[in-house]
Amino acid sequence: MKVFNLVLNILWLVLCGFWMAIGYLIAALICFILIVTIPFGIASLRIAGFVLWPFGRTTVDRPGAGAGSFLGNVIWVIFAGWWLALGHVITSIPLFLSLIGIPFGWANLKLIPISLMPLGREVVPTDEAFGGR
Repeated sequence: MKVFNLVLNILWLVLCGFWMAIGYLIAALICFILIVTIPFGIASLRIAGFVLWPFGRTTVDRPGAGAGSFLGNVIWVIFAGWWLALGHVITSIPLFLSLIGIPFGWANLKLIPISLMPLGREVVPTDEAFGGR
């Protein structure tokens, strides 16, 4: 399974992962420059790593995330989340048009929820998502 995930991640990186990670890095840079939004920048960097190498990992709710995460997610959607989600939609369209890209198009669409609401979530290996939480 690890070899399969490695192959999928390499193909993902070439087809769309690199470009989407750049979008998250730009969002993080803007958040770091604005200082007050540094927590959003940290979340954006976490997602950039996930978007760069997603296969074999998933996101789960972080224990103890509460109203602050919800409020932060509302602010994130308004200022950054919507255009990152739009980037996933736009990137998935050419993937769906090619035969080899269809699974990657679906994977791209599955990243939209984390791009819209990153706070209160954490990235974990897939095998840890079901057993340890």
